Amino acid sequence: MDTVLVTGGAGFIGGNFVLRILGKRQVRIVNLDLLTYAGNLDTLKSLDGSAQHEFVHGDIGDADLVARLLADFEPVAIVNFAAESHVDRSIDGPAQFVQTNVNGTLNLLEQALKYWKGIKDRRPFRFLHVSTDEVYGSLGAEGAFTETTPYAPNSPYAASKAASDHLVRAFYKTYGLPTLTTNCSNNYGPYQFPEKLIPLMILSALEGKPLPVYGDGQQIRDWLFVQDHCDAIACVLDRGRPGQVYNVGGDAECTNLDVVNAICAILDDRRPKSGGGSYREQITHVTDRPGHDRRYAIDFSKLQDELGWTPTVDFEAGLAHTIDWYLENTEWVQRVRDGSYRGERLGLGVG
Repeated sequence: MDTVLVTGGAGFIGGNFVLRILGKRQVRIVNLDLLTYAGNLDTLKSLDGSAQHEFVHGDIGDADLVARLLADFEPVAIVNFAAESHVDRSIDGPAQFVQTNVNGTLNLLEQALKYWKGIKDRRPFRFLHVSTDEVYGSLGAEGAFTETTPYAPNSPYAASKAASDHLVRAFYKTYGLPTLTTNCSNNYGPYQFPEKLIPLMILSALEGKPLPVYGDGQQIRDWLFVQDHCDAIACVLDRGRPGQVYNVGGDAECTNLDVVNAICAILDDRRPKSGGGSYREQITHVTDRPGHDRRYAIDFSKLQDELGWTPTVDFEAGLAHTIDWYLENTEWVQRVRDGSYRGERLGLGVG
């Protein structure tokens, strides 16, 4: 059975990837995650006792630990999801984003290079780095990001991911390490941390709280259902050309305000307000955040033409599925919100 080292596999996208891959393939996942605030072992509860899933609590910046995992498990690939990813948090504290996203990725690359040099003549290996469309900056009213769009990050988060992307490219160009990079649009779906737009709006609406929309709410994002994204990553891992970048998009451009209105409409149907009226009445416009990109859009034609991937879940269906998941998984939500998810279940003592 092949082994894949997944970093950040207790986070939103990483956790969905682990669950989806193990549901489809006979493969062993070694899951390295530091369990910072957004890492949640509750997401992986269904894998308790599985011989196909080995969870390791640790930091991608720990050179000795990464080297030991590579030596002990001899993976055929590393898939790097580990990252600090919330733009607002990066504005308040950029140093942690540089530490994890830049220095942590550099350590992974250095340890992967040493490992690959020792095994390249006898077995395959790939390093897949999961990144974001935010490295490209902001678009005007027309056009879409392609793999050759110049980088122009506008937030500390985006700048840290851009730096990590450049390191991945450099390790391929300089050392020949077989790397791959994916740059995705905005993800949504089950198990997303409640600070992100869609789960925040769902939960705030149900609690009768204001639904804060930055500025005029006309910022446009391309929305990608997380399971489609996981399938794209698996596709690139299997068949992507080393050294290449592949953009992953959902073909679902919406303004932030339209997303919030769509959430309200579904909740009006699924969980009507006891006093009548619409959840739209809770929408409140707030001061826009600094450096807020106006529009993102992804051209994923390279991934479609070369590897045959295309999104399968349209935004309307994906949003309804996501809202239903949050309505049905109140225990997962509550444990995140009261903090009890942080290591308690497996006795890890993570504070």
